Amino acid sequence: MASADERMSSGSSADERASAGIDALELFVEVLSQAEPGSETSDSFYDRLCDAVCRLAHMRRAIIFHYDSTLRRVRAAGAYGMDVQQFASAHVTVESAPIAARALRDDKVVEVEGDMSDQVPEAYASLFPEPVRLVCAPMRAGGRAIGVILADRLMSSPPLNESDRRMLWTLGKAAALASVARIFAAQFENARQLEHRIDLAREIHEGVIQRLFGVSMALDGDGELPAPARERCASETQAALSELRAALQRPLGRAPRATQTTLAAEVERLSSAHPELGIAGESLGAVPPELEPLAQSILREAVRNAGKHAQPSRVEVRVRDADGAFVLEVANDGVKRGARKAGMGLRLAALEALQSGGVVEFGEREPGRWQVRLVVPLGPNGDGDG
Repeated sequence: MASADERMSSGSSADERASAGIDALELFVEVLSQAEPGSETSDSFYDRLCDAVCRLAHMRRAIIFHYDSTLRRVRAAGAYGMDVQQFASAHVTVESAPIAARALRDDKVVEVEGDMSDQVPEAYASLFPEPVRLVCAPMRAGGRAIGVILADRLMSSPPLNESDRRMLWTLGKAAALASVARIFAAQFENARQLEHRIDLAREIHEGVIQRLFGVSMALDGDGELPAPARERCASETQAALSELRAALQRPLGRAPRATQTTLAAEVERLSSAHPELGIAGESLGAVPPELEPLAQSILREAVRNAGKHAQPSRVEVRVRDADGAFVLEVANDGVKRGARKAGMGLRLAALEALQSGGVVEFGEREPGRWQVRLVVPLGPNGDGDG
């Protein structure tokens, strides 16, 4: 049987683990309660969470990397003790950060100490000019790897104890759950918008289409159309136009989600991520802030199509103002003989543009050269509500 001292030691350890978990959850609730209402894309939540990690676990600096479903890549979501903007164009993978791969694979807090040159990408080795204790807490929920929390201490500080590990692991779980909740909320919104579009199609079919079908049947007959029939056709046509006008006032597609970067930065990131495409910003003028998400969405889809459907040696990106309209052009060479059909991604992008009163044109402008063009009329104040 276990001795009294052993039982007391075991009970004390259990109490410490429970206390660490409670402290972590209490702090997480506090951080979550401070989040801005409806701010799904704001990084302030993750900044505060990094601050909380440093306060509770006595860390010097902390940063959170997680997968962004909008950008379709891993990005720095928040930080404490360092400028998160220096990671804006970072191309981070588990292969480039072995400590993150271990933490996610084993679902446990990993700590390494000493020289960090082999633990982080070479471009960020300067962040660790001296040996440190680097800690990585996994963000996993429901079997999904959401991201990681990276934090460090100086070597003069003690290594992590069991309470610190439990605290960091719990915070990682809580952060992962919050991220998953946001993902599910976005998916629910997408499903709701799809339902609205289906309702719109049904309404047009049952109202406008049926009215116009009746008019076409009346006009298709032989001989002159009697006056009462002409009046009925005119009335039905006007009613169809009114119904169609009312239907088109609804949102026709999903609005692009806000991002935490700029079009110029996204061009630079895509150029680094896909050097084989030869992506270059020829003339990147100012982009109205409210059009940044839309412009970046069109850019990513155009680049994705260039890499998928062509063998380009160069992808040119231009932004300009044309007679009071914002214009984004993405053109690439290397298109195989004959114009290719546009994919679903570009068609959805065209619906996104309609939300801002704009249009998206795409096609082979000359043999072997494909162009995607976004045009959005600007309002009197230079915004996209013209």
